[in-house]
Amino acid sequence: MALTESTMVDIGTQAPDFNLLDTLSGFKLSYKEVRGENGTLVLFICNHCPYVIHTIDALVDVANEYEPKGICTVAISSNDVVNYPVDSPDNMEAFALNNLFTFPYLYDETQEVARAYAAACTPDIYLFDANDKLYYRGRLDDSRPNSGKQVTGHDLRAAMDLLLQGKSSPEPQYPSAGCGIKWKK
Repeated sequence: MALTESTMVDIGTQAPDFNLLDTLSGFKLSYKEVRGENGTLVLFICNHCPYVIHTIDALVDVANEYEPKGICTVAISSNDVVNYPVDSPDNMEAFALNNLFTFPYLYDETQEVARAYAAACTPDIYLFDANDKLYYRGRLDDSRPNSGKQVTGHDLRAAMDLLLQGKSSPEPQYPSAGCGIKWKK
């Protein structure tokens, strides 16, 4: 698998809307239905990527820590399930339950949402403010599988804290890195 970095979309970009199947509830959910009062964390992940597996506990911890502070989280998988059946909606539900997700895990079957967000890798992380403007995009922290560095979520947590304090977006911001999204042919 080739290491792919996230696309560094312009800060201030409006959050693209969506209406996707939540593999946990069975209902379609829009951005407006999952957004938080103080911000919204959008995670592009999948079930099998070693970079996601390496960070999933910290991603869930961050979601749980900041939800009471008014920042809601949503995860989206956009991978081609024909060629990567491990990322099917049934397997997404199992992955979410096994990892104790307290937030929706949406299936982007057409991959239109990944394209609208310019998502490139898993995990790809986007933090939007209370006005649904992009505040932070990039990495959870500088840990990678087999790097020997502990997963802390430092970069994302620092951005979320600054957002809640009403401060400007942090600089510099570093791209996330992981497996490339498995695009349909």
